[in-house]
Amino acid sequence: MPPPSDIVKVAIEWPGANAQLIEMDQKRPLSSIIREVCDGWSLSGSEQFALRYADGPQLYITEQSRGDIKNGTILRLAISPTRAARQLLERIQSHGIDARLEALKELAKLSADPTFAAEFINMEGIGTLARLVESGTHLLGSCCQPFGEMLAFTLTAFLELMDHGIVSWDLISLSFIKQIAGYVNQPMVDVSILQRSLAILESMVLNSHSLYHRVAQEITVGQLIGHLQVSNQEIQTYAIALINALFLKAPEDRRQVGALNVCLYPQEMASSLAQKHLRSIILNHVIRGNRPIKAEMAHQLYVLQVLTFNLLEERMMTKMDPNDQAQRDIIFELRRIAFDGENDPTGTEKRKAMYTKDYKMLGFTNHVNPAMDFTQTPPGMLALDNMLYLAKVHQDTYIRIVLENSSREDKHECPFGRCAIELTRMLCEILQVGELPNEGCNDYHPMFFTHDRAWEEFFCVCIQLLNKTWKEMRATAEDFNKVMQVVREQITRALAMKPSSIDQLKTKLRGLNYSEILRLRQSERMSQDDFQSPPIIELRERIQPEILELIKQQRLNRLCEGSCFRKLGNRRRQEKFWFCRLSLNHKVLHYGDLDESPQGEVPFELLSDKIPVSDIKSVVTGKDCPHMKEKSALKQNKEVLELAFSVLYDPDETLNFVAPNKYEYCIWTDGLCALLGREMGSDLTRSDLDTLISMEMKLRLLDLENITIPEAPPPVPKEPSSYNFTYNYS
Repeated sequence: MPPPSDIVKVAIEWPGANAQLIEMDQKRPLSSIIREVCDGWSLSGSEQFALRYADGPQLYITEQSRGDIKNGTILRLAISPTRAARQLLERIQSHGIDARLEALKELAKLSADPTFAAEFINMEGIGTLARLVESGTHLLGSCCQPFGEMLAFTLTAFLELMDHGIVSWDLISLSFIKQIAGYVNQPMVDVSILQRSLAILESMVLNSHSLYHRVAQEITVGQLIGHLQVSNQEIQTYAIALINALFLKAPEDRRQVGALNVCLYPQEMASSLAQKHLRSIILNHVIRGNRPIKAEMAHQLYVLQVLTFNLLEERMMTKMDPNDQAQRDIIFELRRIAFDGENDPTGTEKRKAMYTKDYKMLGFTNHVNPAMDFTQTPPGMLALDNMLYLAKVHQDTYIRIVLENSSREDKHECPFGRCAIELTRMLCEILQVGELPNEGCNDYHPMFFTHDRAWEEFFCVCIQLLNKTWKEMRATAEDFNKVMQVVREQITRALAMKPSSIDQLKTKLRGLNYSEILRLRQSERMSQDDFQSPPIIELRERIQPEILELIKQQRLNRLCEGSCFRKLGNRRRQEKFWFCRLSLNHKVLHYGDLDESPQGEVPFELLSDKIPVSDIKSVVTGKDCPHMKEKSALKQNKEVLELAFSVLYDPDETLNFVAPNKYEYCIWTDGLCALLGREMGSDLTRSDLDTLISMEMKLRLLDLENITIPEAPPPVPKEPSSYNFTYNYS
């Protein structure tokens, strides 16, 4: 007979004694169980003890978390969190070096435990650690190894305690910030101290608006650049993460051109990218370094790429003022470069009457007042900036494109102005200019770190591609949208190959001419046979239910295999994972935390939490998810919202997910809907359904290949005049 569900069999250890094997009744108070265990070892004062896990993070067990204990778990009797916090607080303030070192080492380990952290913080422990750091300048300068270790453990404990969110970062003093910034700015500092200092500064910036300004006054790009030239990729990652945090949290008013020069505000950073060679240092010491790029470094490079492109948002959303003479002069400059030449002083007067004709040859939609072409946002003035860059930096290319099209027949000319404006809008969409970075994305492009004007150079390459594709398609004005669709496909396919430089991008695009795009389209799409005749439609309707059942089984099988999800915390560099999978009988969702990303399937025994499917009330996605309603800079963006979903279950509890990619999102939302008996409505289901139905119908219709299927069944022939049929087999 199986034991009752409220009874779990566990082993409890105590140093120097044999382990006790007990049956823990989950209905009994935890204090009663601890008292019984203490009596077994003749220990007095049971209220001074608590139970902890013996393996893994060794967290304290509380009344709230005791439900996670499973059969066969090994526990350890330990001093209570309150007592441990009091003892450690006393020991870290003692005068003995060795005692303080051991206390800080143990504190750094225990601080990850939320139960201990709450007790330690209640005893003003964070203030004590902050005072140790503020007065600990001599520790770093000491030649003795223990002092450096003490400081590293102190910073680790401080960071772990603050990460629980119990205490506001706004309470941190200016002297503490200066001390931490001092460790970052010192040329020779222990790696572990530097890592934690950079991490603390990043957390300050991300979690407090007021601390952002203080940190920005203490840290400069030049000081952080030095940490990008080291061989330790972890240090490089933390340094770029801090740059990104400062960049991300910069006030809106500091994003405007001409803003006050406050250190590390975006416009100054954009200048610093060129002045201090930050871009080239990242390229040479990080991207082209001797070490493979780890996932966290890839994410930080992606964030830096997005934030850098977001500097274009202001120009992208700025409409042109047709009455602004300075802006109109830019258009006049485009006309002059194309048609007047550099050494024609009389050209301007002679051609004034031909301006309208020239603007038409330049491809503007409004020939009389081309400024009106730039009043739509996006792309706004950004398109005009791109055109001027092409005309001045790549003048020969610009003149060739304009004159080449002006000499074509009217119906085949490629309108340069219209194309440049639409291409700019397209590139902004592809590179998501103006969007916040996606928390789970690592999609950075190395080539954008190879040039100080990477955006403009990218545009110049793409406008030449557009002109070339227009000629290959022999397009007319009516084909404008078709050409832009082909160009978009060419660009996205080339970017997916991750070219390492602008020149390599050109090579990739040369291989993706119009003929190659047609070939790729033909090979990728299924044959577009006519499936609209009534018999085919009827066959499709008959097949669809069994195909949907097949998709449903695949989704449920995939949920049984399970998936790993990353926890979204305040500090991405300390990644935490959790795993969720469906039981084989489809009745329970098992989930639990993991120390690292798993390789393969995770056994049910390692997943400590579970939710009966019968308790699940609904599945919500996007903005309806509880964890997406929180105000966080990295959560309130389109991509994360598209990957978020939550399981709502009794009694008013939620299990929140952020899928690692769109595929996993579709698999899990489909599978959960199937469990609840609801329709699977993801894009992946629609795609799979179309593909599988198409394949099944092709298999069933193989014998009818090259035979025209009639719209209606053939008529039944008349009855024969006689049924006396004979067959001669000779």
